[in-house]
Amino acid sequence: MGHKLQNLIGISLNSNNLSGALPSYISNCSKLVGPFLEGNSFSGPIPNSLGELKFLEELWIVDNKLTSESSSIGVNFMSSLANCRYLRELGIANNPLNIVLPSAFGNLSNSLEFFVAYGCNIKGKIPNKVGNLSSLITLDLSQNELTRVVPRGIRGLNKLQMLNLGNNKLSGCLPESICNLKYLDSLHLSKNQIWGSIPECMGNATSLREIYLPSNRLSFNISSGLWNLTDLLKLDLSSNFLNGSLHPKIGNMKVAIYINLSRNHFSGYIPTTIGDLCGSPRLKVPPCTVHSNFHPLIRRELRIVLNSVAMFIVGISVIILLLWKCKSKNSTANGVNFLQEIVSLRISYYELQRATQGFSSNNLLGAGSFGSVYKGTFGNGLLFAVKVFNLQVEDAFKSFATECEVLRNLRHRNLTKVISACSNTDFKALILQYMSNGSLDSWLYSYQQSLHIMQRLNIMIDVACALEYLHHGYSSPIAHCDLKPTNVLIDEDMVGHVSDFGIAKLLGDDELVAYTITMATIGYIAPEYGSNGMVSTKCDIYSYGIMLMEVFTKRKPNDEIFTGDLSLRSWVSNSLSHTLDEIVDPTLMRPEESEFRQKLQCISSILELSLSCTIESPE
Repeated sequence: MGHKLQNLIGISLNSNNLSGALPSYISNCSKLVGPFLEGNSFSGPIPNSLGELKFLEELWIVDNKLTSESSSIGVNFMSSLANCRYLRELGIANNPLNIVLPSAFGNLSNSLEFFVAYGCNIKGKIPNKVGNLSSLITLDLSQNELTRVVPRGIRGLNKLQMLNLGNNKLSGCLPESICNLKYLDSLHLSKNQIWGSIPECMGNATSLREIYLPSNRLSFNISSGLWNLTDLLKLDLSSNFLNGSLHPKIGNMKVAIYINLSRNHFSGYIPTTIGDLCGSPRLKVPPCTVHSNFHPLIRRELRIVLNSVAMFIVGISVIILLLWKCKSKNSTANGVNFLQEIVSLRISYYELQRATQGFSSNNLLGAGSFGSVYKGTFGNGLLFAVKVFNLQVEDAFKSFATECEVLRNLRHRNLTKVISACSNTDFKALILQYMSNGSLDSWLYSYQQSLHIMQRLNIMIDVACALEYLHHGYSSPIAHCDLKPTNVLIDEDMVGHVSDFGIAKLLGDDELVAYTITMATIGYIAPEYGSNGMVSTKCDIYSYGIMLMEVFTKRKPNDEIFTGDLSLRSWVSNSLSHTLDEIVDPTLMRPEESEFRQKLQCISSILELSLSCTIESPE
């Protein structure tokens, strides 16, 4: 049959009940770029003839029953793929291959970006030549029988973002070469036999967001350098032999959502700085209502608001309770499930097409300047959002590149999480965390639902936390440049997340102002941005002030009532002293209710803050 499909470029047969052997005549499909055969019952050896597909870019045969008649066949299969010089993605996970990685493993295409081979019963050591795969972004060899040490040649993987070697039999010390991987985002080495100390240089790997080293034989105290990873989100060092006292610098990890240090030999006091850490709503710890490092102006004004309305403060007792729960079996299992749920996924165009029912209008969540956002559903029922860029629109390519660059290293509980990206010549999309409660804009102008005063206040504090991180919490300041209610998404816990970084600007430490010809949404942009394209973090503060006005008055800055010299800002300013109750969203309070005056005073404080944020001069 293969000779009849000589012009076939791609084929997707994922998630069926297909069985039998992979036919050797597949090599007759000489133009084949991407066969997707995941989730079937194919069996027998993987044909070496796959190496004859000269244009092969993606091969995904995950979740089948493919085997090797002998280890040498496995070697030949891997060796044959070295002929596929365009190969970018190779997924062979969850197949009982029972092979040893050949030295030719390092001869695979230099263009290889993803190699996923967990659960394949791969034995022996990882060849040192793995470092030849210089374009590799994801390397997943977890749940195998790998032995020996993590090879030092891994230092050659200078683009690597995710390394998963968990659930193997690796031994020896952690190589310092891991510290040289400047883009490494996730490090998974759980359930091995790694001993010794955590390298001091680990604190230099500032791109790290996730470190999993539980169930090993690590000893000594945790190096102080590790606590320099202030952007780390998840740290698991449980079930080791670590000792000594916890360093006070643990309080540096203010964005961390999961830290597990249980089942070790720590002693001494719990540092008081641990009280600066915050919990995740998914772990049933209420989100913090105020970021401890707010800009002085925001902190001072929000204190006025918080004095008017009773706010729940997360205390040190909750943190201690969380640490105590980490020691229990059930809590650990829940934590693992939570972590597994948000592990980055690799998603192909064909999977996106199927998950969104062909990008059906029934799954359309919204549309913007550079593309559309759809709801998608994985085979396991997990929901996600996919932002598809319209490449016919000018600057769409630039917008995609900007979002990838900005979001690659940003991690904060009030920023929309990026799961993955899908990119080829004709298609570019970002796969995002799905926000079940839509946008802030949809809540403000809905006829079926509304937000009460505390919900609006909490969401705007969430936005302020996100801006604080963008402006002061990352290595270089970032200006969002398009802050508005449609770009604030709300999750199932009614927590706000800033999204859409398509026109964001990365500012250098000595470059606090940038110039652009890309205009944001009229009404929300600062005067200096609109007049001469000058953007800075102060522009975001201006937009934040306009949003505060809109959220509590339910009036858009481009509402038809604002003509001539009358603007949303002047309308609020003129009404603040005497007629405030006439401009506040009437759904927030009624004159006859007992707390009317208290609510009015609270909103007055909020709108005073909004006026401070929108003073015409950025200084």
